[in-house]
Amino acid sequence: MKNRLNRPRYTRRSSTLLAVYFFVALIIPNIVLLYTEPYSIWSAEASLLMPLGFYMIWSVALRRSGVMIWLAFPFIFFCAFQIVLLYLFGNSIIAADMLTNVLTTNPGEAGELLGNIYPSIIIVCVMYVPLLWFASREIGHRRYLSHTTRKNLALLGITLMAIGGLILIPAYRVSEDKRVLKTDIFPLNVFYNVKVSASEFRKMRDFQRTSGDFRFEARRAADAPGREIYVFVIGEASRAPSWQLYGYDRETNPRLSREAGVVVFRNLITQSNATHKSVPMILSSVGTDEHEELYRRRGLPALFNEAGFRTWFLSNQAPQGAMIDKLAHDADSVVYLRGQRYDMQLLDTMKRIVAQDRTHDLLFILHTYGSHFSYHQRYPREYAYFRPDNDVAIAAANLEMIRNAYDNSIRYTDDFLASTIDFLRREGCVSALLYCSDHGEDLLDDSRERFLHASPTTTFYQLWVASLAWFSPAYCRTFPEKVEAAHNNSDAAATTHALFQTMAGMASVEGRFVDPTASLVSPDYDRTAPRRYLNDHNLAVPFPRTGMNDEDIANFRRHGIEF
Repeated sequence: MKNRLNRPRYTRRSSTLLAVYFFVALIIPNIVLLYTEPYSIWSAEASLLMPLGFYMIWSVALRRSGVMIWLAFPFIFFCAFQIVLLYLFGNSIIAADMLTNVLTTNPGEAGELLGNIYPSIIIVCVMYVPLLWFASREIGHRRYLSHTTRKNLALLGITLMAIGGLILIPAYRVSEDKRVLKTDIFPLNVFYNVKVSASEFRKMRDFQRTSGDFRFEARRAADAPGREIYVFVIGEASRAPSWQLYGYDRETNPRLSREAGVVVFRNLITQSNATHKSVPMILSSVGTDEHEELYRRRGLPALFNEAGFRTWFLSNQAPQGAMIDKLAHDADSVVYLRGQRYDMQLLDTMKRIVAQDRTHDLLFILHTYGSHFSYHQRYPREYAYFRPDNDVAIAAANLEMIRNAYDNSIRYTDDFLASTIDFLRREGCVSALLYCSDHGEDLLDDSRERFLHASPTTTFYQLWVASLAWFSPAYCRTFPEKVEAAHNNSDAAATTHALFQTMAGMASVEGRFVDPTASLVSPDYDRTAPRRYLNDHNLAVPFPRTGMNDEDIANFRRHGIEF
């Protein structure tokens, strides 16, 4: 009899402790975000009180707290995801771009990253796996919350939510964009970003329909003697500050630095720090401030097809299920290379195609793996010039090896580009090459200890990208005014929006949405055009409003880049 009388107390006590464990564990990301995000005092208070109140109410909505905890699995998942993101970037909420990245990243890339951020995986497992285990035990033992506990926690939760709701009034008054619920309140902001990401996937799915009738009405504006070959190399995560050509104090460009015909574009920054967004914008005529047009217009392969070129899209990356693939498949031939992922195989494939096709004018778009993490795996071992370059966990203690591996990947890109130039030179025809990276990369560069790219807030290192052009001797003789314009525009303010127009200008292709004032090989290039960044919610914003801090602005100014 005594055991039967005591059992309900134990049942109620354990269920109460589990409910407390639930809302304390889930509010931890909100507490951390108070210190990492630039919230106003009002937004900070609302972002703590409203979610905490909601979690309290949720935990007691049913008598069986274990059931409610399992029903809250989406919240638990996003809390774990947020903690991993904070470990990786040091700040930022789970962004729409981050969600899209997760859904478009191939398993190999994901495995490389997860293997190097295992401390954060251990942290979230320690925090949330026991919670789910105890919840399962509560369900199995049929334990219940008492009526008094449920009432008290519910009243406290309602009170906290009400206070947080009232605090939203001054929070909205001091907010610049009046989007506090969508941007500042975790996890509401995450669910809003899920909606944004889902909308992008829907538009991508409908691309063939929405762009089906689109035509550039392209034509050649000038003829060249013999055939023409144009090569557009899209780099990956290659930041300008780590290139010798941009003043870096390590020898990362031993071959290109000796290549007299190379024109380096020193003032070019990316429109986006995420591959799935940056590369489609690079391949499109769409301006940063007209993102919706991306789903209604065809891209660079379609433009060159209409102008009579034979087009090839060669990728060293796997299909991503993103807009990159949609635009790529307008090319006459699309090849995703398998097996070893060193970029030199792109050149080997291009050589075979050129040898087999001696009649057509050709456009090659080469999508490289570049300096994508894990850097150690982006180059053969004989290119390990900077040592040690071990494949190590992401931590400040391993910075030397991380930087060495990254710099080795830049040296390999240098050799790949120089070898491609040598091949085009030996062909002896009218040819030109344009290279640009899709975005840059953080490498634990300062006290923020930021790493990788694609974070909702940007940095100097993520934005300033390496870009260059090369023109064959035959091209220089045929189109000297374009070569001269490229040299004159080498220091002109530009974004990756200029790349589509520059490729069109190189090949003397005209048509709808082809704008010479945005081409770096045009004497009419508009140096005064404003530069904009496509933020996480696809809004075009000035670069100082992308989350950069004063140190980032100072770094840009140090290199002569003003906004």
